[in-house]
Amino acid sequence: MADTATSVPPGSPFLTEERLAIQAMARDFVAREVLPVANELDPVGGEIPMELRAKMADLGFFGILIPEEYGGLGLGLSEYAIVVEELARGWMSVASLVARGQQFTAGFGVEQRQRYLPRMARGEFLSAFALSEPDAGSDVAALTTRARRDGTGWRITGQKMWCTFADGADYLQVFARTEPLDPAHRARGITCFLMHKERGTLPEGVRGTPVRKIGYHGWKTWELSFDDAWADEVVGEPGDGFRIAMGDLDTARVHTAARAIGLARGGLEDSIRYAAERVQFGRPIGAHQAIRFKIADMATEIEAARALMYQVCADVDAGRSDPVRASMVKLFASDMAERATSEALQIHGGAGYTTDYPVERYWRDARLTRIFEGTSEIQKRIVSDALLGRAGR
Repeated sequence: MADTATSVPPGSPFLTEERLAIQAMARDFVAREVLPVANELDPVGGEIPMELRAKMADLGFFGILIPEEYGGLGLGLSEYAIVVEELARGWMSVASLVARGQQFTAGFGVEQRQRYLPRMARGEFLSAFALSEPDAGSDVAALTTRARRDGTGWRITGQKMWCTFADGADYLQVFARTEPLDPAHRARGITCFLMHKERGTLPEGVRGTPVRKIGYHGWKTWELSFDDAWADEVVGEPGDGFRIAMGDLDTARVHTAARAIGLARGGLEDSIRYAAERVQFGRPIGAHQAIRFKIADMATEIEAARALMYQVCADVDAGRSDPVRASMVKLFASDMAERATSEALQIHGGAGYTTDYPVERYWRDARLTRIFEGTSEIQKRIVSDALLGRAGR
């Protein structure tokens, strides 16, 4: 089978020997541990097993970006993206899980970093992000969930949507208004709270209903109702919530790009195998130009997305963060992944439209990459505003 992940020319300044070793380790782990579990559990809506989470923790996947002083690996966005792509090649939900221990720490103070980062690096303190609301999705500043002072803590009341992993996480990161909405400065007055909980449960005062989603299986995504739920720990300072929610978007968007590339790669590699095995009209379908050209287009677009991702990663790791290019790679990779996985399903024909082959999983999950972490339309707005100036409202 063609190996599209290591097709960067030998001597590439990006794929150093150390990164190639990390890539090979992650790829072996996915082949042995992730793909068999995903192929068994995703078609029936099963959840990521705790044993798999423990194995990921043993390999340090939850601490790639956490400094060594806190027990992490102290690596960069480049290594993170390499691992995420490999994990997504097997199961996007697993590739998403690694973010829960290292991506949602913007705003943590010194004491919080000392207390929580070592546990995060070990996979023992994972988060769920309670930000979106029924009427506040892409428009984060429109949120209406309220928090009021109550002695030494706060009481939170409101509705949240799309809170993936709310039950399995060790804490919820909840965003609520601690000041009335100011129409002239809507982003002000939002505070980020850290709400501790036990795994497998929701916090006291929080009720939830799982969302009936078409993909992103392996864990539940929740609609949550907060009714005077208690929180006694603030992340950052009161009123810093919008800045925290928007913090480190380069990492989040590269993370989605890497997931999208992994999904597209899964579709491509499975299509190459299927095209060699499936015989029609007396020869493998891979002998037909229509199929060959589909595979050529898929492979080329994957390479283009990965090259842009590697460049964005290298710039971030060198201290040259560029939010516009991060938006570009998220936009390009997610749109590409939907096209590539759709073509992969087409190559598989009727078989692709069954749960007997994982290509339908890649297709369903790739569609989500165009929606979360900022829709494709949001990314186009960011890029066009940078090039043309902000459009009048």
